[in-house]
Amino acid sequence: MLINSLPDLDGSRCTLSFDAENNWLRATWRGFVDPMEAMRGAQNYLDHAASFPCLYLLNDNAALHGPWFDSLEWLAQTWLPHAQRLGLRYVAHVVQADTGADIMTRTFAEPLEGELELQLFEQVTEAEEWLRSCQQHEQAKQEKRV
Repeated sequence: MLINSLPDLDGSRCTLSFDAENNWLRATWRGFVDPMEAMRGAQNYLDHAASFPCLYLLNDNAALHGPWFDSLEWLAQTWLPHAQRLGLRYVAHVVQADTGADIMTRTFAEPLEGELELQLFEQVTEAEEWLRSCQQHEQAKQEKRV
């Protein structure tokens, strides 16, 4: 289910959707995304995630070109704590296909705080498989509590 799509004048876009079958949010980035567009797309997730409470995010950069944006500090200090307050616990991040790397392959200056697992992938199918395994793990934890 499409939640929001943020097209840019150059044809690039960030699309946020809720995958009801798999029960996760998916952010799909396409084209050359400049720093302002990247921040707008990341903020878009925060603006809409409360309406679709979900532990899981598939952040797909496979069709992304260009440098994205280099604000690890903003991601770590602002975006991440807010996303965690909204319930995010698992992020499957698919790196750019044209480089095999992007901002998320860099090391955070400080360790990530809280209960969040972030895994990097080169293929969307691998990311989806990992999220499914996380769901099974969460389900097993819930069953132990009962």
